[in-house]
Amino acid sequence: MKKIDKVVWGVIGAGNVCEKKSMPAMQIIPHSRVRMVMRRNTEACRDFARRHKIPEWTTDAASLFEDPQINAVYIATPPDTHAYYTQLAAKAGKAVYVEKPMARNYAECREMLRACRTAGVPLFVAYYRRMLPQFRRVKELIDKGAVGTVCAAHISFYRPPYAEDAHPERNWRVRPEISGGGHFHDLASHQLDLMDYLLGPLKHVRGNALNRAGLYAPPDTLSATFHFAGGAVGSGSWCFVSSPEENVDQISISGTEGYLNFSTFANARIHCVSEQWGILQEEYALPAHIQEYLIRTLVAELRGEGYCPSTGSSAARTSRVMDLICS
Repeated sequence: MKKIDKVVWGVIGAGNVCEKKSMPAMQIIPHSRVRMVMRRNTEACRDFARRHKIPEWTTDAASLFEDPQINAVYIATPPDTHAYYTQLAAKAGKAVYVEKPMARNYAECREMLRACRTAGVPLFVAYYRRMLPQFRRVKELIDKGAVGTVCAAHISFYRPPYAEDAHPERNWRVRPEISGGGHFHDLASHQLDLMDYLLGPLKHVRGNALNRAGLYAPPDTLSATFHFAGGAVGSGSWCFVSSPEENVDQISISGTEGYLNFSTFANARIHCVSEQWGILQEEYALPAHIQEYLIRTLVAELRGEGYCPSTGSSAARTSRVMDLICS
């Protein structure tokens, strides 16, 4: 795809994610603007466009793909339509930015990669934590040897059920035909993608996936072991039906000369104990629109001025890991 001077977006799926996390950033980043938004609900779509000062709105995605001014499409729908809309966008010759998880499964990810490769358009995925300051700092500490040679990493995530879990028929996140799985696919995908970013692709993945509470069909309690391409071992344990007294969100990385602890969702703090640097405790501010830093890299890459670290290829690896854990 040729370099783009100004990224002109068409947005599909103007829901809660778009409202604050992503779409406003597209309007404030230099050389980027949103031209059209698509949503099936007429009133909601019109209202979204009015509030965000988007000049065009539609309930028909075809209008967006046919617009010659639009050169990039942001797909912010649930995962069951990611592959479908990505293939349409690629056929229309538009760059693609799709929400996470990339698709319901690895097979759909491969379809998306194939469509974009054939059309010669780039494919990016919204694993925006790769560009948040606390995780970039974690990577810097690892790469500079703060903990020595990394030996092991472990993900611990335990939380009580969400209120909406009482009505799974109305909660698309726990309907596998829409989401690909349950809360694991929605939340652990961020953590597994972070592991890929920090320590390299995950290999030799083994998992256990159980449903212990029976609130919905997908697994609610999972564990996994894996190796990293760089040689370290890794593991994870997740429970989405723990007691209210147990709410754990921590990733631990252990090395020959120290260790690191940090949270994925709960806060933006890092705790590091290093033989070289002593004890580091750092806290970071988050942007008002949390996808902004990643979208800036995406715009820069489309303009030929930089590189976006969350691609279809990296995101597909995460979907493959989730498939293996849940199989």
